[in-house]
Amino acid sequence: QTVCSSDLQKKFKVSESCIGCGACSAVCPEVFELNADGVAENILGDETEIPEDLEASAQEAADSCPVSAIEV
Repeated sequence: QTVCSSDLQKKFKVSESCIGCGACSAVCPEVFELNADGVAENILGDETEIPEDLEASAQEAADSCPVSAIEV
């Protein structure tokens, strides 16, 4: 049986290069928010597979990051 790439859920991690601009949390607040230190974090957890219904939005957030701080 062939595994389609859409069957593989992605994980999203915010790296230390985050500048806290808030673009990701504006695009996908269900996954990303700015923490007390003023930088973004994945509120579901860095090692958590993103639910399929949020994956496109989370990917858009990663793509919108001006410093490419979101690792997929």
